[in-house]
Amino acid sequence: MSSFFNKLKAKMHKKSASQDKPSTSVPESKPSEPTFSTLPHPAKTNDPADLQPKQPGGGLATSDSMAAHHARDPYIPSPEIVNKLEEPLSREQLRARAAELNADGN
Repeated sequence: MSSFFNKLKAKMHKKSASQDKPSTSVPESKPSEPTFSTLPHPAKTNDPADLQPKQPGGGLATSDSMAAHHARDPYIPSPEIVNKLEEPLSREQLRARAAELNADGN
């Protein structure tokens, strides 16, 4: 039964093609098929929030004080800052200071 329909479609296609054909001898161009291509995704990470623009009042994630929690590398202070730091106290000095502070509380 399907061969009957296939033959019928072929005959109808031939008839419609001959009727649609212009009388001039200009060669017909084949209809071009649509082409598709994939584009790179704009995300740099797997977090969908990275694609959204920063919004004012967006909560803790947008405040400058929370930016330290999103740091990736350790902070290395400059030599100027390192030179300004005082020497750390020894264990004995720390124990003596702790005993002094604890004695004042009693």
